[in-house]
Amino acid sequence: MKTYSQKGSEISREWYIIDAKSLPLGKLAVVIADKLMGKSKVTYTPHIDNGDYVVVINAKELQATGAKLTDKKYYRHSGFPGGIKELSLAEVIEKDPSYAIKEAVKGMLPKNKLQAERLARLRVFEGAEHSHTAQNPKEIK
Repeated sequence: MKTYSQKGSEISREWYIIDAKSLPLGKLAVVIADKLMGKSKVTYTPHIDNGDYVVVINAKELQATGAKLTDKKYYRHSGFPGGIKELSLAEVIEKDPSYAIKEAVKGMLPKNKLQAERLARLRVFEGAEHSHTAQNPKEIK
């Protein structure tokens, strides 16, 4: 028997939809990263990007366990001395909830050339309405 290695021409992508209020942020990011990488498929090949599209709805109602809403911090720096900025998870969700989800998923994807392409297949919407109904996404529970 030989080990199966998928070719780029054999890739078939599906669409999935997941509700952000059904899981806490970390568990939600694990499910999304798994679908984006294609690890749940039997044809998974590490060097081929055979993952699926993921649509996340209700990002505004994102959950967090414990005291993460106040204790988890997001940092950015302007490059100048004293230019560090800090936001809590609650402030990030209030300002742009898709940023919190994308950063959590980005942290769970492998740091390689395929990361940007995988993240581009993630679509996050603040409310329950989304623009991908034509793709007939399957719901992940």
